[in-house]
Amino acid sequence: MGSLAVVAATALAAGCGTPGGSSDDAARTTTTASAKPDIAKAGDVTLTVWDQEVRGGQAAQIKKLNQQFMAKYPNVKIRRVAKSFDDLNTTLKLAVSGPKAPDVVEANQGLGVMGQLVKGHLLRPVDDYAKIYNWADRYPSLLLDLNKFEPTGTTFGTGQLYGLSQMGEIVGVFYNKKKVTEVPKTLADFEAQLDKAKAAGDTPIQFGNLDKWPGIHEYETVLGQTAPKDAVRNFVFQKDGASFDTPEFQAAAGKLQDWVKKGYFTKDFNGTGYDPAWQRFAKGKGTFLIAGTWLVADLADQMGDDVGFFTMPGTQAGDPVALGGESLPFTITSKSKHPDVAAAYIDFLTDQNAANILTETKNLAAMKYDTPAPEGALTQDVATAWKALGSADGLIPYADYTTPTFGDDLGGAIQNMLALKDSPTAFTADVQKKVDASKSGN
Repeated sequence: MGSLAVVAATALAAGCGTPGGSSDDAARTTTTASAKPDIAKAGDVTLTVWDQEVRGGQAAQIKKLNQQFMAKYPNVKIRRVAKSFDDLNTTLKLAVSGPKAPDVVEANQGLGVMGQLVKGHLLRPVDDYAKIYNWADRYPSLLLDLNKFEPTGTTFGTGQLYGLSQMGEIVGVFYNKKKVTEVPKTLADFEAQLDKAKAAGDTPIQFGNLDKWPGIHEYETVLGQTAPKDAVRNFVFQKDGASFDTPEFQAAAGKLQDWVKKGYFTKDFNGTGYDPAWQRFAKGKGTFLIAGTWLVADLADQMGDDVGFFTMPGTQAGDPVALGGESLPFTITSKSKHPDVAAAYIDFLTDQNAANILTETKNLAAMKYDTPAPEGALTQDVATAWKALGSADGLIPYADYTTPTFGDDLGGAIQNMLALKDSPTAFTADVQKKVDASKSGN
């Protein structure tokens, strides 16, 4: 495809010797769009897209939207490369810095993945397209901020916009309605039901932590009830004075260790994979499952109306606090030869039609559009929880955003803590040391 008529100005974005980068990085040119491109006149285009929409409802929505986009623009062929979350994270940087970089990729927010790509000038800012397509009106400002970075790639939450997410996410508690007749209103109520499930010979919480990152979700779900939400947010965004090594963060670790000692989790949870754990829950083995809403479609398909969802209750009944935010954003790579088509594709994935399809396929649309009422009890539970969190400003961000290596650092530390190898105080002190070392460049 040649350059479209919408190009108004040109700016040079120098390469920075990113590992795996090609010699033409230094001469890479980024164009700035000033008007909505006419994709039908773009010529024949093959748009290569890497995504991690591989689970039930996620896969269903992206396949349908890709088909609709290609039907709307017969001159565009989407070459989709679908990868698991872990596979995407380990292969993305090499792919976007190589000579055959994809045009559009999903990149995990935070300093670990997206920050590294921004720092290496491997992603294209999309503020110009955001203005053309009015993306600021499409999202709550917080959800756009999560996809913003300063040009250095070392600070996120402010600066230039680098992509859009499709789905809202909540990490909460799925429960088997055949075993739980009343949703707990407090953390003490929840623990009483864990004790009851254990006494009945069931696995109270299905949990697989072999992949390390699920333990972060378990920990932060409890942390949201033991620490002020602003303390968690300030730590993740590395505000002055924020620390992981506090009594409130230790309290969350202590609570989880108490649950380990009481046998509330799956046996050998550190040696059990994430997928086998939720699949056991789907088959009726286990009372609760702490997991994200990306499992809604799979669980609803297998359990029907026998599965419900709630956010972890606090020590007292009241406004909810839960881990969550939004799905991985779709971004445009700096090496894409088709940025206008890529932007139109991202716009298409996040417009009113996309919001409707996300709802139909049992996903939670992150956009502010009104959508048809979701079908199914589980989907309705999630929609209710999302609305309550929005009203209460109750979302806390994923802690693995904090430093470039924090996903591995915190995940490994949580594995050891849950194995009872580290006390809560040793756990938080060790994690804070890793954060301090990252900030000092050691």
